Amino acid sequence: MSSPEMPHILVIDDDPFNHVLLAEGLGDEFELLFAKHWREVVEIVGHSPRLDLVILDVDMPEVDGFEVCRRLKDTEFGRELPLIFMTGVDDVESQIKGFSLGAVDYIMRPFALPVVRARLRTHVTLRRQTQLLQQLALMDGLTGIANRRCFDQHYHREWRRALRTGCPLGLALIDADHFKLFNDRCGHGAGDDCLRRIAALGREATRRPGDLIARVGGEEFALLLPETEAAGVHCVVEKLREGIAARLQGQYCATDDGLRLPVTVSIGCGAIRPDRLDDPAEFLARIDRRLYRAKSGGRNRVVSDDGA
Repeated sequence: MSSPEMPHILVIDDDPFNHVLLAEGLGDEFELLFAKHWREVVEIVGHSPRLDLVILDVDMPEVDGFEVCRRLKDTEFGRELPLIFMTGVDDVESQIKGFSLGAVDYIMRPFALPVVRARLRTHVTLRRQTQLLQQLALMDGLTGIANRRCFDQHYHREWRRALRTGCPLGLALIDADHFKLFNDRCGHGAGDDCLRRIAALGREATRRPGDLIARVGGEEFALLLPETEAAGVHCVVEKLREGIAARLQGQYCATDDGLRLPVTVSIGCGAIRPDRLDDPAEFLARIDRRLYRAKSGGRNRVVSDDGA
């Protein structure tokens, strides 16, 4: 049985003998998945999003290893995967070609398993360190949720997917009401705590794998809901608005004339089935205009249409 932390390595090779040799020699430390041709590669990768590394035989029937490498590097799932070629021929020109296609290493047959193990450990460690740095670069340091850069990447990726599939794409912009006044009266520590709590409630609203909550400004958040119609988006964000008002009801600031202003949020939202004539920036601007109407219309409300 494999550990959840065990590195997942895809071996693309048509020789069953190599499958057995690698499984017996490395299976105690690595979860090895085997594919004999490109069709199996696509199927395995589709069901194994946690791949850490690919080992690819140069000498493959039908489609050689170099062509498989090109195809992998042309896919979204394979572009960032470290790839190691294995070969039985110590050919400098082939190695140069492999490195030019994006390989990170070469393994020679017959295998020296202790050396193979050491190389795999090194590349898996580098892969995971790189992934950690990428995650940190896409994370908001205060709230622990996605930042603006991460939102922009996801938004445009989901927009392209919606174009291909014809599915709706839901979007909401969320802004904390009276937040500057709250910061001025209650202090930045209390303000930061409110933002963290809003982020946590937003995270609870994003239950599906493709959903995303991000902090995109000082007190502004974005909620991305792929494959969600406008009515569904409105339902999700209305529950979120109510939840924030209920869970943060003890947080408020006092105005100069003695009014107590509670922590609430205003939300603009909607959905679109984009076509080639639609512009993702314009749709985002449309949702922002709805947010402005929610703020100017009294705050603590959701606006999901463009009005008169």
